Amino acid sequence: MDIIIDDPIREQEFRQILTKIRLAKNGETVDQMKKHGLVYKMNWGVSIIQLREIASQFDPNHLLALKLWNKQWRETMILAAMLDVPKEVTEEQMDYWTKSLETAEIAEALNTYLWAKTKFAFIKALEWCRGKKHLVRFTGLHLMGRLALTEKSAMDEFFEPFFDILSPLAKDPNLKQIFYRSFILLGTKSKTMNERAILFAEGLKEIDSEESGVLAEMILSELKSEYVQDLFVKNT
Repeated sequence: MDIIIDDPIREQEFRQILTKIRLAKNGETVDQMKKHGLVYKMNWGVSIIQLREIASQFDPNHLLALKLWNKQWRETMILAAMLDVPKEVTEEQMDYWTKSLETAEIAEALNTYLWAKTKFAFIKALEWCRGKKHLVRFTGLHLMGRLALTEKSAMDEFFEPFFDILSPLAKDPNLKQIFYRSFILLGTKSKTMNERAILFAEGLKEIDSEESGVLAEMILSELKSEYVQDLFVKNT
């Protein structure tokens, strides 16, 4: 990654943020997160609402975000996503951070607050869906869904390539929930995407995989539902 020279203002802000995190510590939240398998090197149990409040007190800054990420606390990694500047993010940074992920929570935070706002979002979502590590594939699927949700005005053609790479992921039971959530968002982006997604799901039933067959039925039930179809009628 590029070497960026530190400056005293960013260092002061960095220290202020660490103090605010410590003051917002919630041990009960930490314990609950551990019970659900969310284990971090350092976790102060600060809620997302509180982290948003902390982030609102500082101007977005790329160097500050890098310093926060390198601290590797749960809270500083989430704040790094909230405070980075999308136009200054590089592909190298996206790959480095994503490939070092250890929890789905941070993956979702990165996609929601940062990755989806970068010019590399579509390219990286496709690339990560073909990744080897579970959390990299998870991030790719989640980012695909996030883009389908937030980029409603984007041409449907931007999403077409995903249909060529998703079939293998439908066989992975560890990706079932995120696949379903993200694919439903893709299939509700537009009437065209809905039809394309239904056709894809019908094809999943033909794959010799019990997991993909069950997933296909779940998807078809939702995308063909009266509620979803009414969405397209209202938007015409």
